[in-house]
Amino acid sequence: MAASDQNGNIADHTLGDPNANVVLIEYGDIQCPSCGGAHPGIKQITEDYGDKIGFIFRNFPLTSAHPNAFAAATAAEAAGLQGKYWEMHNILFEDQNTWSSLSAEQRTSKFIDYARQSGVTDQAKFESDLSAGSISTKIGFDQAVARQKEVSATPTFFLNGEKVDSDTSGKLVQGDASAIRALIDRKLKENNIEPPASTAATTGTN
Repeated sequence: MAASDQNGNIADHTLGDPNANVVLIEYGDIQCPSCGGAHPGIKQITEDYGDKIGFIFRNFPLTSAHPNAFAAATAAEAAGLQGKYWEMHNILFEDQNTWSSLSAEQRTSKFIDYARQSGVTDQAKFESDLSAGSISTKIGFDQAVARQKEVSATPTFFLNGEKVDSDTSGKLVQGDASAIRALIDRKLKENNIEPPASTAATTGTN
């Protein structure tokens, strides 16, 4: 979604082509172990498919189960205000086990360190933005949109607006990157777009 007052003037974070015929949206919680488990496969999908698809990540921190989830989403958004959203997003997922159990003070220190690693250059701004109202508004907006779509768990994926519950064979999908690849390939073919050769071989798409 475009930037507006409703989302704190912070637009969706998108990889690939947001106007592609095939768009995958993840509602995720950066502290969620299942989201962490799905992350490498989803990241690989975005790299393999490039501009053939669009990928959007929206915040759905489940704070009752994951007390550092909202703070992690905030840190990613704060890095995003300096153009480093995806760099921070990736580090937070890849180092999830390190910060998940930290106290508020410890996690803030760790997130500041991650910001440096992400290439954030204005550290003072980053630290200030950790309490920015616009970021809280953005996260709250993402959560509201998720609830409207009856999202209750993470990760939850939507492909071209349809909730991804099962793969092409009817098997339940729980962030299974291989199954999601097969669904993406089918959507691409429906739009007369050939999937990347490497992924077609992997998923058995002809």
